[in-house]
Amino acid sequence: MKYHRIPHSSLDVSKICLGTMTFGEQNTEAEAHSQLDFAFERGINFIDTAEMYPVPPNKTSQGLTETYIGNWLEKTGLRSKVVLATKIAGPRNLPYIRDNMALDHRNIHDAVDASLMRLKTDYIDLYQLHWPQRETNCFGQLNYEYKEDNSGVTILDTLEALAELQRAGKIRYIGLSNETPWGVMSFLKLAEKHNLPRVVSIQNPYNLLNRSFEVGLSEISHQEGVELLAYSPLAFGTLSGKYLNDAKPAGARCTLFERFSRYFNPQGVAATQAYVDIAHKHGLDPAQMALAFVNQRPFVASNIIGATNLDQLDANIKSLDLCLTEDVLQDLAQVGVQYSNPCP
Repeated sequence: MKYHRIPHSSLDVSKICLGTMTFGEQNTEAEAHSQLDFAFERGINFIDTAEMYPVPPNKTSQGLTETYIGNWLEKTGLRSKVVLATKIAGPRNLPYIRDNMALDHRNIHDAVDASLMRLKTDYIDLYQLHWPQRETNCFGQLNYEYKEDNSGVTILDTLEALAELQRAGKIRYIGLSNETPWGVMSFLKLAEKHNLPRVVSIQNPYNLLNRSFEVGLSEISHQEGVELLAYSPLAFGTLSGKYLNDAKPAGARCTLFERFSRYFNPQGVAATQAYVDIAHKHGLDPAQMALAFVNQRPFVASNIIGATNLDQLDANIKSLDLCLTEDVLQDLAQVGVQYSNPCP
């Protein structure tokens, strides 16, 4: 395993992070614990979760992912050896989590306390805002339309609440997720002006079909040291090629949940076929090639992989052993020009 120090922090994280949003939906608690054991034995010390998980979100299962992880931490006694990241859900129609989902003082304090209880720990290493307070493009939404934010909750309000929790020792560092360049810079400027906690990471989607992070956020990562925790590096598994030719593999996420259609538009399917063809041309596994591309990007602090079984998890972890040659990278670049961000 390779490790990386997240800038402006003391967090040394494995370059592969274990994503857990299937725990409690596609994976039982026993399967979740097997994945956690397997990952830790192979050097993964970074676990990412969220109060909203598992996905798809629903009232019955909400919180199970954190609960499964908490039970594993208690059983193994490994809390001090892992970097634990979770997230607070932002404004959305999820009343079963809290009746008001604003990123304000009450919600942030309540969310942290609930996550700590489920995770069976007294501190969270990296606490992230799952999505912004304001209306903005995320989760595949396109064509920016300005909408007035009438919540009365400002970024400064959010930062001040997080600062209280940091002073109390409940969280160590803060991060953003599904955020924009304006949002990241606003958090940085306000933190500096008011002597509040600095965001140290951003967790956004990044894969061969969605390279929108490179448009503005990659420069911020480089210049400001707010590096990417890349989620959905396989684009819901589509970059493995398993859904090509209208295939519906039994038990696969996009077979079970039709809502995950983000990567199935005509341009996305054509690009996926082109990338799979490149992998076959060079004798590579398509999924490992796609993950290796993310691993090698200079602005990526850690690549968040997910799996529903140990064979998938093993193959995904081994992507770290694959170094893409210049020939492969040139072929990928050509397809990237032909199909530019087909699934942002």
